[in-house]
Amino acid sequence: MIRCQLQKRLQAATGELDFRIELEVRPGQLLAIYGPSGAGKTSTLRMLAGLLRPDAGRIEVHEEVWLDTAAGVDWPPRQRNIGFVFQDYGLFPNMTVLENLQFALPSGGDARIVGRLIEAVELGNLRKQRPGLLSGGQQQRVALARALVRQPRLLLLDEPLSALDEEMRHKLQRHLLQLHREFSLTTILVSHSREEVSRLADRVVVLRDGGVSQSGAPGEIFERAEGGTPSPDGHPGKILALERRGTETFLRVAVPTDRANDLRAGDEIVWRPK
Repeated sequence: MIRCQLQKRLQAATGELDFRIELEVRPGQLLAIYGPSGAGKTSTLRMLAGLLRPDAGRIEVHEEVWLDTAAGVDWPPRQRNIGFVFQDYGLFPNMTVLENLQFALPSGGDARIVGRLIEAVELGNLRKQRPGLLSGGQQQRVALARALVRQPRLLLLDEPLSALDEEMRHKLQRHLLQLHREFSLTTILVSHSREEVSRLADRVVVLRDGGVSQSGAPGEIFERAEGGTPSPDGHPGKILALERRGTETFLRVAVPTDRANDLRAGDEIVWRPK
């Protein structure tokens, strides 16, 4: 079991935010953290990874205490057995696919896992290519495989598929779910996408206003929103203009100022027409 209680004063778009979160994640679970920009989703992952120190808190992973600010315990990132996949992939451009994975292999680790992972993400014929010659989807698969080389106790995913087109995103969601199950991972996924959370997660935690506003199965959370409770990402407003480009329709929407503060260009919103 993974348990954490974290407190941190964050700088949000609307000013300082007193952020508090408590999480429990079962072994083998895929938990999604969901909510508007600036709610503390990425900060939560960074605190779990040891990349951002909370003002107060405790992190316990399978009976190992990684952090206890009251007791002066704070394991550095290299000691925390995690895999972390960022939005920007973070691959070494001067190394091949194979070398990127080999570099991540711990000293004394079983080198056979490198080949197994390359095949699992279907990059066997590209193992000698460097990242600059790969597509965005291929680079993301390399980043995911590299994060798994250490066989982490906890896999952290910070919107890893947000920059990909819909077809590639769906394909990599299948890869991710397959690897999560095959390697018996415990995974925490940050996502803005309601569809992605529903497709991948066993459980979702919704962040808003400095803490957890909802928690439960994705179907339960999102069906409740459809039934009349305001959706975690719903922003009612008025359509000002429509523009069709090929198979896509773009909306220009007016929303109340208090709702717009949480939005950024490219965010997904839920539209519930009357």
